[in-house]
Amino acid sequence: MAVAVAFTAGCSTDLPSWRSSEPLHDSSARVVVRWGSFFGGRKGNFGTDMRPAIVTLPGPVAEVGTSNSTQYALLADGSLFAWGLGTQGQLGDGTTRNSFSTPVRVRFPSGVKIASIPTDAMPYDTGLAVDTEGRVWGWGDNGGGELCTASRRAYRVPVLLPLSQVTAVAGASNHALYDAAGTVYACGQNVEGDLGDGSRRSSTVPVKVAGLGGGRVSELVASFANSGALLSSGKYFDWGYDAHGELGDGYPDLSSDVPVRVPLPHPVKQVAQGGSLWDNGQTLVILKGGALWAWGDDWAGQLGNRGGSGMQEPSPVRFRSPAGVTYRSLATGSATSYALSTTGAVYAWGASHVGQVGDGLTGTARTPALVTLSATSISSTANNVVINTPDKDP
Repeated sequence: MAVAVAFTAGCSTDLPSWRSSEPLHDSSARVVVRWGSFFGGRKGNFGTDMRPAIVTLPGPVAEVGTSNSTQYALLADGSLFAWGLGTQGQLGDGTTRNSFSTPVRVRFPSGVKIASIPTDAMPYDTGLAVDTEGRVWGWGDNGGGELCTASRRAYRVPVLLPLSQVTAVAGASNHALYDAAGTVYACGQNVEGDLGDGSRRSSTVPVKVAGLGGGRVSELVASFANSGALLSSGKYFDWGYDAHGELGDGYPDLSSDVPVRVPLPHPVKQVAQGGSLWDNGQTLVILKGGALWAWGDDWAGQLGNRGGSGMQEPSPVRFRSPAGVTYRSLATGSATSYALSTTGAVYAWGASHVGQVGDGLTGTARTPALVTLSATSISSTANNVVINTPDKDP
């Protein structure tokens, strides 16, 4: 598989030596590329890669997704593979072992084919997937009851969750969101109103998110103590934690247990929400027409608008791509942000203490660093990122 990559060190175009998890000798094999660090379970960072590294899958990849501890690749045949930490059963293979270099198959019941996985993102040490029948499956930690099974027990293999006709899923920390038959539900911890039901009560069973006005949801997003829903009309609502202006409504430090609409000059086309602790949290959006806006915490310059001033932005502010570059999708993690351009280039900026930027450096990237020239999709959460690459023969 031919993949062109460049790292930024003064916008260098030197090609790196990617490390493959196994040799590319199988003509049916495909690869994805990852960098950054996994954490979860016991204290520490694991599987750290400061530069992009190849992960080899046994077939063409349709989607990629991330959690804080684990990454996932959905293959075109409906099978799902995972790699990273497995301490809470989040690999979904029936064990609690780790597997950093070799993807393992997530064990669904016979006949189950997966149609989609969340790309922004999955709960702490927990996996989610939607099958071709619109049913949703979950496995792993479930420490806040985010799997809606009326318990907080962990699962080493996927279990069927009590929701149907599911079209969108997102989760982070210990809560998760589900669009089921046109209604948005939430489960899990509710520390700052992140379930959006008008209360601060946690719930291990589905509760309805209030205040979306019956609008059809096109995308759900989640981060630490925050949630968001993009409607098909282009209206964007978020709710939960707001210490750094995460809600974008102009009123910092005023958390909300119901959705609030973010004031933006044009309808939203795509949204990415990030944040992993009390001291970070940000949202980036692409509007219809291509304008880029962001709000929330900016201690590492993750908003992309002023090179990391240590400020917070409680209302949306404009940011711009590098000259001559057009972004078509965004992603963001704990305090690092990413963009995929119309030509397939991936840029990263913000914190990089465990390699989140992917340029081999540990300093904060104040301006976008060019990481790779060849990607079709991107997913990030916490301190790691994974990209899908063009589907070509090795």
